[in-house]
Amino acid sequence: MSEFKSGFISIIGPPNVGKSTLLNRILGTKIAITSEKPQTTRNRILGIKNLGNAQIIFLDTPGIYQPKSLFSKYMVNTALAACKDVDLILLMVEADGSIAVEVHYVLEFLSQCSFPVILLINKVDRIKKEGLLPLIHAYSNLFAFSQIIPICALSGDGIDRLMEEILKLLPEGPQYFPEDMITDQPERFIVSEMIRETVMGNTYQEIPYAVAVSIDEFREKPERNLIVMRAIIHVEKPSQKGIIIGKNGATLKKIGSEARKKIEDFLGAKVYLECWVNVEWNWSKHKTALRKLGYR
Repeated sequence: MSEFKSGFISIIGPPNVGKSTLLNRILGTKIAITSEKPQTTRNRILGIKNLGNAQIIFLDTPGIYQPKSLFSKYMVNTALAACKDVDLILLMVEADGSIAVEVHYVLEFLSQCSFPVILLINKVDRIKKEGLLPLIHAYSNLFAFSQIIPICALSGDGIDRLMEEILKLLPEGPQYFPEDMITDQPERFIVSEMIRETVMGNTYQEIPYAVAVSIDEFREKPERNLIVMRAIIHVEKPSQKGIIIGKNGATLKKIGSEARKKIEDFLGAKVYLECWVNVEWNWSKHKTALRKLGYR
């Protein structure tokens, strides 16, 4: 009888390198929101990959960089905390021909850890082969990685090899979660993230970073295969509220319509979604407001 393997794996790296895209690709379904804008991921997202002979638990994390504000310190601390008591770490970077300053900050932290680390060089479709080999060499001189694997999380290139290497390094262990479970996050959280993702895709400048979303109502009506939701989009200033609402409410209506379609695809049910915008003055700078919005 073949052994059953299981373990916890943290996906870490600088902001906007494709960590959430990788998690969604591995799981084959979307549980983590993605965007071209940095610092999209704010919380630790757990995703479970069930195989015939293994259960792999991935932890998607916010981007790691030198934090300055209270909120950025929260996000970086969340990412670093996800590196404790894991079996393997996936450090993800971009194939941009150079080593980002944030990577040195991450490696300084990893030098204190005893876990194996696989380096993933993502977005290899953006770099020529003759530029990739020197980059691999440069990274190998910085840290004793277990493996260095070029990938493209968006297309799936290199993911099969990554899964093979993960299974080699995972220890024998139990099945921690039921086979049909893909995340430990409640539906309310994933729905709120989908709405925030939609806001990010329809706004610009500082707006995406000033937005948080809470679900005020989540009521199921099984007899009609309908879920009634009321979401509050929190911003920091009245001017931001005006931008999200838009002229004659057009922007907010567009956000609500796009978000509803995403949520219906995820939940497999019809959704009635009401979105309201609320000013929570400078919420990202105050501990009480951060706790109120779920950032603890």
